[in-house]
Amino acid sequence: MLKHEILSHLTSTKVVAVIRGSSAEEAIELSKAALKGGIPAIELTYTTPNVQKVFEALAEEDVLLGAGSVLDPETARHAILAGAKFIVSPHFNEEIAPICNRYGIPYLPGCMTIREMVKALENGSDIIKLFPANNFEPSFIKSVNGPLPHVRIMPTGGINLNNIQEWIGAGAVAVGIGSDLNKAYKAGGFEAAVELSKQYMEKSGQKEQKL
Repeated sequence: MLKHEILSHLTSTKVVAVIRGSSAEEAIELSKAALKGGIPAIELTYTTPNVQKVFEALAEEDVLLGAGSVLDPETARHAILAGAKFIVSPHFNEEIAPICNRYGIPYLPGCMTIREMVKALENGSDIIKLFPANNFEPSFIKSVNGPLPHVRIMPTGGINLNNIQEWIGAGAVAVGIGSDLNKAYKAGGFEAAVELSKQYMEKSGQKEQKL
């Protein structure tokens, strides 16, 4: 899959499930629940123990797999070789960017300031992860797009069923959701996470998608 195709899938999907499991087995279950609920883009975080097993378990699924919580270029390369089609960091790392560019993989760094965003753009990032988004209002996207109209923003952190439509309406090209899925899974198991995933897709206006 070429870089522009990956970006197209991300922006058309609107919802990326950020999977942060306490074990590889839990992460696999959460990922499959999100997929069953209609979310076709999964970000597997490197805070999950034995995350390699999760990549392997999802290798044959119809899913756009990415890697999150990537803090250094070594981890980025490991994730790409494991099958990640996009790389996400909580911050911008100028050493990760060339690795992603070399392999034609989108790099979505976490940024909060105009200065950070411009630096990320200069290093080839096509989508900026606004993180943590719960520190901002959706109108922040419009403020950024004033001086930087070409910046595409994916807010993550604090996105929920009550505000997802507001963020998308404000110009977010996609949103990252995760903590709600974990809570639903722990409270009601697999089917609860499936149902919540369906609700997120409906709220996003996408309902259910297949790659």
